[in-house]
Amino acid sequence: MSENINDPEQLETEAMDLFWMQRAYELAQRGAAEGEVPVGAVLVRNDEVIAEGWNRPISANDPTAHAEVNVLRAAAQQIGNYRLLNTTLYVTLEPCVMCAGALIHSRVSRLVYAAKEPRTGAVESVFDVLQDERHNHRVEVTSGVMAEECANLLQEFFRQKRLK
Repeated sequence: MSENINDPEQLETEAMDLFWMQRAYELAQRGAAEGEVPVGAVLVRNDEVIAEGWNRPISANDPTAHAEVNVLRAAAQQIGNYRLLNTTLYVTLEPCVMCAGALIHSRVSRLVYAAKEPRTGAVESVFDVLQDERHNHRVEVTSGVMAEECANLLQEFFRQKRLK
C-alpha cells in the first residue's frame, strides 16, 4: 500500500500496476499451460499495451526466449525502434542478468516485477544491474506487486514437474 494514502497520483499508479500485473500473470499461466516456466510480461506506454508475451525457451529452442526478451523484441518491431522510451515493463518474476541488460539497452523507463528470484535475480536479489552507476541509463523499479500469487504459480509449476 502507498506510504501516502492521500496522494491520488500514487494511488492511481498502484492501481495501474496491479491491473497490468494481472495481465502478466494471465500470460504466465498461458506459458505454464504450454509447459514453459510460468513467467509473463507486458510492455506498456501511456496505458496501452505495446507487446506482451511469456517464457518460450523450450518451445522455441532458444535460451534467450525469456518473457522479457520476447516482449522487448516484439515491441521494437511494433514501434519500429529499438529504443523503447517512456515504457513500463510488467513481469511476474525478477529479471535475470540477460533480461536486466536488455532493459538497459532498450531504454525501458520503469520495471514492475512481482516475485523475487533468490538464485538469479539481477535487480535486487543477487545483483543490482539496473542501478549500477556505470550504465548510462537507469530503470526505475517497483517490486512486489502480486508477489505471492506469482511465486505460488512458479512453486506449483515446479512441484508438478517433480511429481512427473
